[in-house]
Amino acid sequence: MIRALHKYIGLIAAVLLLVLALSGVALSVVPAWEKIKAPALVETKLTVGELAARIAVHYPEVEQIRRAPSGQITAYYYADDAPGAVVVDPATGLGLSDYEFSPVVRWLKDLHRSLLLGDGGRLTMAAGAGALLLLSISGVFLIARRMGGWRKVFSPARGTLATRLHVEAGRLSILGLALTSVTALYMTLGTFEILPQDVANPAFPAEVSGETGLGTAQMQALNHVPVNQLRSLTFPYANDATDVFTLTTDNGKGYIDQGTGKILAWEDAGTWQKVNEFIYLLHTGKGAWLWGLLLGLMVSGAPVLAVTGLVLWWKARQARPSLPKGVAAHKADTIILVGSEAGSTWGFAGTLMSGLTANGHGVYAAPLSRFTPDKYSNAKQIIVLAATYGNGEAPASAKGFIDKLSALKQAPAARLAVLGFGDRQFPAYCAYAEEIIAQAKETGWELLLPMDTVDQQSPQDFNRWGNALGQVLGHELELAHVPVQPRTHRLKLVSRRDYGLEVQAPTAILRFAVPRTGLLNCLRGRGWKHFKAGDLLGIIPDSSDVARLYSLASSTQDGFVEICVRKHSHGLCSGQLFNLAIGDEISAFIRPNPAFAPAKNRKPVILIGAGTGIGPLAGFARANHKKRPMQLYFGIRHPDSDYLYQDELGLWQSEGKLQKVNLAASRVKQVDYVQHVLQRDAASVAAQIKNGAQILVCGGRDMAAGVAEALQEILAPHGLEPAQLKAQGRYLEDVY
Repeated sequence: MIRALHKYIGLIAAVLLLVLALSGVALSVVPAWEKIKAPALVETKLTVGELAARIAVHYPEVEQIRRAPSGQITAYYYADDAPGAVVVDPATGLGLSDYEFSPVVRWLKDLHRSLLLGDGGRLTMAAGAGALLLLSISGVFLIARRMGGWRKVFSPARGTLATRLHVEAGRLSILGLALTSVTALYMTLGTFEILPQDVANPAFPAEVSGETGLGTAQMQALNHVPVNQLRSLTFPYANDATDVFTLTTDNGKGYIDQGTGKILAWEDAGTWQKVNEFIYLLHTGKGAWLWGLLLGLMVSGAPVLAVTGLVLWWKARQARPSLPKGVAAHKADTIILVGSEAGSTWGFAGTLMSGLTANGHGVYAAPLSRFTPDKYSNAKQIIVLAATYGNGEAPASAKGFIDKLSALKQAPAARLAVLGFGDRQFPAYCAYAEEIIAQAKETGWELLLPMDTVDQQSPQDFNRWGNALGQVLGHELELAHVPVQPRTHRLKLVSRRDYGLEVQAPTAILRFAVPRTGLLNCLRGRGWKHFKAGDLLGIIPDSSDVARLYSLASSTQDGFVEICVRKHSHGLCSGQLFNLAIGDEISAFIRPNPAFAPAKNRKPVILIGAGTGIGPLAGFARANHKKRPMQLYFGIRHPDSDYLYQDELGLWQSEGKLQKVNLAASRVKQVDYVQHVLQRDAASVAAQIKNGAQILVCGGRDMAAGVAEALQEILAPHGLEPAQLKAQGRYLEDVY
C-alpha cells in the first residue's frame, strides 16, 4: 500500500514537484544574497529615532523607512515631486544605491507560489505541496523497510546506481521536503484567510496634540526601539498636524504623536501573528539566511529523486514481460504464483510457463497476493517464485499471502515447489521464500521438491532448478531464460596467461582492450561504461542469447578489461573463451556490481578467495593506491600450476598495496583450504574485525560456506557473527 501510494503520487505529480523544488532551491539563495548586499549595522545600540534623523538630513521629504529581514534599510522619499527609493547606510543615512526589486526574483516567487496563474495556481501548488508531504512520509517508511528497520536507516545503501542514488537523495531531502510542504500548506491556508492572522492593528487615535516640528532624535518612543527590531516607520504627511508616525516592530504596531513624541496607541503582535511569521521564516529563510541555504541544500535532492524514481519505475515496467497465454485456474494442472518487487521475477515466470506448456501442462499464472486454493481444483503442483523485499519482507505482488496460507484449515492437495530470488550480498537472502516454506510445513503442505534459490537473477541457477523440477515431473525441462540484455560492444583479446593444466583445472587470465566508442554514442548512452574491479562483465557466447557473468579484475583506470576464467566441461562460454587467440573478439557488456566493493574508508580489508575468485580481489589490491591495510587469503591447488597473479601479488606487497598473502594449497602434502588458514590466524582475524575490518569473499559456494563456518567459530568468543557483519555491510560475498 505504501509503495503503491509513493509510486503513483510520484508519477502523477512529477513535473509539478520538480517546479516546486527547483524554484524553491533557487529562492533559498535569495536571503543569503540579500544579506551579503545589505550594509552592515556597526552601531549595535543605534535607535530608530537616530536612524530616522540621519536619513531626514539627506532626504527631507522621506515618507517611510523599511528594514528587511536581511537587515537592509530602504528609504522611500519624494524629490522634485518624483518618488524615489534608496538603500541607505545606517551609519550616515546616505543612500548607497537606488532600490530595485529583482524581476527574476519576482518571477521565481510567482512561479513557486502560483505557477504564474493567480489563485488557481496557488491551489494547484498547494496540491503539489500535499503530494510532496505524502511522498516524504511514505519515503521515510520505504527507506526504513529497504534498509532493514529504523535502526539501519543510515546504513550504506545497496543495489543499482539508480536505487542507491534514490535512497541517498531521499535521506538528504526528506526532512527538508516534509518541512517545506507542511509550511507551504500552512501559508496557503493563511493566504485564503482560513487560519486567523491576528495582525497587530491598533485603532487610529481620536486626538493628537496638533503640534509639529519635534525631531525624531528627540522622540522618546522612537529612541527606546533599537534598529534591529524595526520593520517600518511611516512619517506623517507634510504640513498635516493631524497625522502621526506609524511604527511597526517585531513586537507590535503603534502610532506616535509628531509634536510630543508620545505613543498614542499601541497593540502587541498576537500569538497567531508570531506563529505565522515563524512559519514564513521556516519556509523562506527570510531573516535566517544560513537556514535558507541549509533548506535549499536539503531540497536540492528532489530533482535526483524525481529522475531516479522515473528510472526505477521504467526499469520495473520493462522488466515485466507479457506472459504466454495460459488456461483458466480451475483447468490448470500447474499453478505458478509470483511474488515480485520490481517485476523481473515475472520474466522467469514466463520462461517457466513456456517450458511447462511445451511439455503438455496446462498452466495458470497469477500474483501471490491472489492466492485462492479453492479455485485450483485440477492442480497437481503449485510453484511459487518469490523475491524478497528489504529485510525479508513480502514483495509488492505477494502482500497478504502468508496470512492466507496460515489461515488455511487444510493444506492444498497439489504439491508445493518454492524458488527464491535474491542477492547473496544482502543478509536476508531469499528470507521471504524461506518464510513461505516454514509456514507451508506448519500447514502440512507436501513439497514437490526442496526449496532452491536464484542468485542475482542468474539464468544458470534457474536452468539448474528447472532440470530438477523436470526430473520430478517426469520429463526434461530446459529453462533457457533470456533476460533483457544491455547493448553489447566488441572486445578484442590482447593477452592471455594459462594455468592449471597439470592439476586438471585449466584456467586463464584474459585481458581485453577497452573498446573505443565515439562521442555521439556516448551522448546517446551507447558508449562503453566506466567500470571498476568487482563489476561484472556480461559475455554473450556464440549460439546463445544468455549472457554469462564474470567478475572484473580491473578498472577503467587500468586501461584494460581483465577476467579470470576456468574451463568447464561442456561449458559453452568458458569453452569459447579458452579457444580465443590474440586478436579474437567477443560481444560483452558491463553490469555494475556496487554491492561487492571495499567500503570507502581506511579500515582494514580481508580478501578471501579461491581459484578464479581471485579476479576481483586482485583488482581491489591493484587499485589500493592509498595503501589501506589489506591482506589476502587465497586458495589454489598447487603453487607450481594454478597460482594466479603470483608475480603481481609479490609486486603489490612490495608497493604496500597488500600487507600479506596467505596461501592455501590443496594438492600438496599438507592439504590446506582457505578456512584452515583463517582458523590458524584466528587471533589476527578477530582483532582486525573488531577494529572495523571488512571481509570480501569471492569463489565457489562450497568454499564460501566453509569460510562462513570458520568465521563463525572465530568470532563467536568475541560476541560477533557473520550475519551481524553482513547486516553492517562488512561481510560481502560474490559466490557462484
